[in-house]
Amino acid sequence: MDVDERTAVSRPATAAGVREKPVRVTVNGTVHEGTVPVRRSLADFLREDLGLTGTHVGCEHGVCGACTVLMDGEPIRACLLFAVQADGADLTTVEGLAPGDGLHPIQQAFWDHHGLQCGFCTPGILLTTYDLLRDKHGPSDPEIREALSGNLCRCTGYQGIVRSVRAADEIWER
Repeated sequence: MDVDERTAVSRPATAAGVREKPVRVTVNGTVHEGTVPVRRSLADFLREDLGLTGTHVGCEHGVCGACTVLMDGEPIRACLLFAVQADGADLTTVEGLAPGDGLHPIQQAFWDHHGLQCGFCTPGILLTTYDLLRDKHGPSDPEIREALSGNLCRCTGYQGIVRSVRAADEIWER
C-alpha cells in the first residue's frame, strides 16, 4: 500500500508502485468504465484499453495533432491528457465520426479530393475539420489553414487537405 502523505490515506498500488484510479467516459456514444494507472495518457487508454486505434500517437508533445479527439465537443490533444482527467467526459474519436458503416461527409470529401495520403495525420485533421465546419460555414482558405495549423502532415503539402475541407463544407448538411 502507498500512503498519500497529504491525506494519510492508504491506496492500493500495482507491483510497480503506480496507483490506479477508476475512470468512466462515454466514447462515441458508448459508456466505458475501468481502472487505469493514473499516468496513462488518454491516447494510450483509447488505443490500448478500448482498442480505438484511430487515435494516433506521433510526437507525444501535442505538436503534431495526430492524437486529436473531441472532449465534450472541443478538440484536445489526447497525448497531453491523462485518462483519469477525462473522467465523466464525452469523447469522440475518428471511429465515432460517422454513424454506422458509411462515411461522414468530411471523410467522403477527403477521399474524393485526395486529402489523405499515408493516413497518419488524417484522424486528427478530420476531427479538427469537424470542429471548424460545425461552427463555420464557408471558411476561407486562410481560415482553413489557420484552423489546421496545429496538425502536421508530411505527405500532401496541404493543397489536397484544403480542397477537401472546402468540399466537405459544401456537402455536409449540418
